[in-house]
Amino acid sequence: MEVLFVIPARGGSKGLPGKNIKEIAGKPLIAWSIQSALEAAKQIGNSKVIVTTDSNEIAAVAKSYGAEIPFMRPDSLAQDHIGHMDVVLHAIDEMEKQNCFFNYVIMVEPTSPQRDAADLVGAYNLLKQEHDAESLVGISKTESCHPMFLTKLKNNFLDPYENKTFTFYRRQDTDEVYFYEGSMYISKITSLKNRKSFYHEKTLGYVMPKWKSFEIDDLTDFLVIEQLLKAREEGKIK
Repeated sequence: MEVLFVIPARGGSKGLPGKNIKEIAGKPLIAWSIQSALEAAKQIGNSKVIVTTDSNEIAAVAKSYGAEIPFMRPDSLAQDHIGHMDVVLHAIDEMEKQNCFFNYVIMVEPTSPQRDAADLVGAYNLLKQEHDAESLVGISKTESCHPMFLTKLKNNFLDPYENKTFTFYRRQDTDEVYFYEGSMYISKITSLKNRKSFYHEKTLGYVMPKWKSFEIDDLTDFLVIEQLLKAREEGKIK
C-alpha cells in the first residue's frame, strides 16, 4: 500500500484534559484531523487512516468518524515521556504484523485541526517528486519570534539572544527564518526505520500559513483555534 496515516491520540492529556475529543467548532477535536486524512487518503489512493490510542473513549469517537483502530496502544507507549517516534514505529510494526505494508507514513496530530487534505496531499506530492528527499515536515515563517528580536535576562538586564549590538531591525530587514509548526510529518518508511527521526539532512520543509501553524496545548490555544476554524468555515480565511 502507499500511505499509512497515523493519528496519535493518547487519553492522558494534562495541559487540557480530554482535549482530543473535546468539541471544537462543532465536532470533536480529533475529527478534524481524521476527516482531512481520510480525504487525503482517498485522493492519494491505496492508503489507510488509523488512530493509535490507549483510550476506549477516543477509539469509539475515532471509529464514528471513519478512522480504523486496528490495535490499542499499550500503556507503556501512553506515558508523558514517550515520544511520537516510538508511537509511529510501533504503529508501523503492528500494521506489518497484520500484513499491511506501506511506502510512506504520515503522522497527523489532532492538535493541528486547521491543516486540511490539500495540505497533506500537497506535502506528499512534494516529497515524492524530490527524489533525494526522505522526509518532510510542516514549517511556518517566524515573525515576532525571529532570533533577532529575542532576548534573555541576566540579573534583570536584557541580554539579546542574537542581536548583541541592540540594533533596531524591521522585519523586512531580517532573513526569513522558519519554525517546525507540527501539523504534519511524512517519511519514507524505510528511512524512518533506519533514522528513527523525521528530521535530518534529507528533510524537506512544507510552508504553512501563520493561521494554520498554531497548535493546541492549553485552553488559550483551544479558544484561539476554535475561532480560526469558525472563520474558515465561514469563508473568511483559506
